[in-house]
Amino acid sequence: MAEQTIVVLGGGVGGVVAASELKSRLKERARIVLVERNLQQSFPPSYLWVMTGERKPQAITRDISRLERKGIEVVAGELRSIDLSQKTVDVDGREIAYDALIVALGAELAPDAVPGLADAHSYYHLAGAERLRDVLATFESGRVALVVAGLPFKCPAAPYEGAMLLESYFHKRHVRHNVELALYTPEPAPMAVAGPDAGEAIQGMLAHKGIAYHPGRQLTAAEDGRLSFENGSPAPFDLLVAVPPHRAPQVVQDAGLTDDSGWIPVDQHTLETEHESVFAIGDVTRITLPDGKPFPKAGVFAHGEAQVVARNIAARIMGLAKRERYEGTGYCFLETGGGSAGLAQGDFFAHPRQITMRTPSPIWHWGKVAFERYWLWRWY
Repeated sequence: MAEQTIVVLGGGVGGVVAASELKSRLKERARIVLVERNLQQSFPPSYLWVMTGERKPQAITRDISRLERKGIEVVAGELRSIDLSQKTVDVDGREIAYDALIVALGAELAPDAVPGLADAHSYYHLAGAERLRDVLATFESGRVALVVAGLPFKCPAAPYEGAMLLESYFHKRHVRHNVELALYTPEPAPMAVAGPDAGEAIQGMLAHKGIAYHPGRQLTAAEDGRLSFENGSPAPFDLLVAVPPHRAPQVVQDAGLTDDSGWIPVDQHTLETEHESVFAIGDVTRITLPDGKPFPKAGVFAHGEAQVVARNIAARIMGLAKRERYEGTGYCFLETGGGSAGLAQGDFFAHPRQITMRTPSPIWHWGKVAFERYWLWRWY
């Protein structure tokens, strides 16, 4: 068989794992091409620690061109188009043909979708976490509003982690008594996909820390120091921290990969799209669970999906009959401040879902620290 070319679009968690897994299994049997416009990739779970000053950006950033030492061809540039009929992609005018394609482009942040939201702070990207860190250093008093601006959004725990870490941060600075914290979200409950027990536990944590929680609030504008909602009265703020609306990259939409949801529908066990030899993993995908809720968007799931897709593509090329199934198990650390964290883990494909919420403890906080260090060492 002639050498196969497998193109991986996106150098985030899913893309890096998929490319590395493919190369380690196929070695010289296939050409592995990773396309990414930004060679400097950072570790998203650590952005909250950048916000609080506990991490420096360079500590959680790696140059993905380092993957070339594994034999992976890294192509730096802007993905201009995906031609499904010709099985090619265009990167800054360079055409690359593929035998198999893995779309791991993630979700884009779209603050422009809500009037005024572009002026809000956000720790959902590294530069935003840095800017927020600098603003927090001089914030002495006032009302801090955290708002989830749309569904779905990646990392379901992050808005709640952010609120509790900010509460802890202001305590350390001895200004907590001068700061009011409030969280607004269109969700019916915290991490609703994890079930009522997790939601009740998180609401209890917020209440214990004096963080006002307002579910069922769909944001319509964030202007003149005030949040406006479709339902509920307006809310003032002195400092606004937002989880912007998310959307699939335009190049994915233009290629015809998305459906009416705006995301790429895939088989939940194989991550195959309706197009031959085209797979999609991570935040850019849509998987609907048995009760109609969307499968969460989070790095741990992108990682697991990447491994299954890579192993199955490798098995096909090597002529092996065995195939793996992605089963939707995963976990999520929940930072609660003060050096403690909780842990939600379980089977998200089960019906009913089987999710366990571990009580916050320093053990889980250090578990997240260890995971961060291991991941950055293991995959680059």
